[in-house]
Amino acid sequence: MNWKNILTIAKKDWIEVRQNKYALIPMMIMPVIFVVLLPLIFTLILPGLNIGAEEVLTADADIQVFMDRMPQELSQYVDLQKPMESMIVVTLGFMFAPMFLIIPLMYATTIAAESFAGERERKTIEALLYTPATDADLLLGKVMAAAIPSMLVTWLGFAVYTLILNVMPYRFFQRIWFPLPTWWPLIFWITPALVVMGIALTVLISARVKNFLGAYQTSSSLVLLVVVLFTGQLSGVLYLSVRVQMVLGVFLWICTLILGRYAVRTFNRGALLSGQT
Repeated sequence: MNWKNILTIAKKDWIEVRQNKYALIPMMIMPVIFVVLLPLIFTLILPGLNIGAEEVLTADADIQVFMDRMPQELSQYVDLQKPMESMIVVTLGFMFAPMFLIIPLMYATTIAAESFAGERERKTIEALLYTPATDADLLLGKVMAAAIPSMLVTWLGFAVYTLILNVMPYRFFQRIWFPLPTWWPLIFWITPALVVMGIALTVLISARVKNFLGAYQTSSSLVLLVVVLFTGQLSGVLYLSVRVQMVLGVFLWICTLILGRYAVRTFNRGALLSGQT
């Protein structure tokens, strides 16, 4: 492997993503919504409304089911004697957690789709045939172009989310309470698996579609996995405890390695150029 070629390819892809408004706009908006706006609404605006936290905890059917079925591993962090604190912990600390996975998935699939299918759409992919980079250098460079920003934005977003959840509702908690233990495997174990899985899937799809939007829309179907996790936790069927997440992470990494290995074996610049299966 030639790391100079790999980094050159990655830097080129980062520049091209910034020039694609279809890729850049969602990548700028989504983190703001999930990392900043939603936690601010819950921690700053809702407490100021005439809505009693006790009413929300007892009247909302979804929250009631979630709390009734909550295992001891999670319920130990909820103090029902403090309704507003409990509402924040349940909604932003537990229920909202799976939705945070949308950020790395969106970044990984968007950049990978732009990096692979976007090359063909812009008619720049022919130039790859004349570079000294091997297929391995080319693939690794494009994987790095998608994986590194995805993880950096996720970790940065996690830091901002942590800051907001500790500063804004401090008058209720009077302590630093976030992150909860359940967030560490979510951010550092499950998220990398989803990022690599999204990139591997996009590599496979990009050899079969003609443009960026086609590759992006198809590979974005992985968001359905996040919806399943969110729905399962909301309904009380699946709780993302540390133990459950470690097991889920193992399953995702196995699927990711299988999919990634197949993507590496089938990848070549000729297929990417022609768009043939």
